[in-house]
Amino acid sequence: MANNPGAKKRIRQNAVRRLRNRDKLSKTRTSIKKLRLATDKAQATVMLPGTVSLIDRCVKANLFHRNKAARLKGRLTKLVTSLA
Repeated sequence: MANNPGAKKRIRQNAVRRLRNRDKLSKTRTSIKKLRLATDKAQATVMLPGTVSLIDRCVKANLFHRNKAARLKGRLTKLVTSLA
């Protein structure tokens, strides 16, 4: 267990950040799943910018690697453009 005040503060900060990161990841994954399941091109086109924004925020928070984010965004964009 933590003995000094700095270590105790670090534990509190890590707990808050862990919850915040988990929430960001959950929202992003849910948005990606909804976009992949969309069958209407108009609806998917509206959803795409929001999903890309969530992915970019995950990169900024070091939750996704930038290459993974680029791959996700490319595949999602390709999926939306291929919808009939």
